[in-house]
Amino acid sequence: MSRHTLSVLVEDVSGVLARIAGLFARRGFNIESLAVGPTEKAGVSRMTIVVNVDEQPLEQVTKQLNKLVNVIKIVELDPERSVTRELILIKVRAGQETRSHILETAQLFRAKVVDVSADTVVIEGTGSRGKLNALIEILEPYGIQELIQSGAVATARGGRGISERNLRSA
Repeated sequence: MSRHTLSVLVEDVSGVLARIAGLFARRGFNIESLAVGPTEKAGVSRMTIVVNVDEQPLEQVTKQLNKLVNVIKIVELDPERSVTRELILIKVRAGQETRSHILETAQLFRAKVVDVSADTVVIEGTGSRGKLNALIEILEPYGIQELIQSGAVATARGGRGISERNLRSA
């Protein structure tokens, strides 16, 4: 099995997310990551779906997705030719003796401190999954109280990918 990132343009109508997630569930695929949001074109949303499956079953699901009425376009993003980012919020225990180490760690990872209280610090980090996992690993000894991680968002590098220009010809 290998990791695949799909960029799916859909009409922004209710029920689309449930139908797409249901299609993966019926096939027994676990969606590792799912992010949905508006695009540059009104009435169109972009889904970034990350799954860990073999090529053949993924091709079958992609064909079934294309048959759904509200699906406009699907592109599988090549990891070497795309940019992928995730967002993470980490609430860390931060007493007087550890606070400076935690702030230095955040700075090393180009993360932002978004909240400070008497005994905790909330850090916002963005980047690749590997970078965020490394940040988590370094902060764990201080005591992570909460961890919230977004799904991946991705786009093809350069002029490739799904854009409004491509939609006009679809």
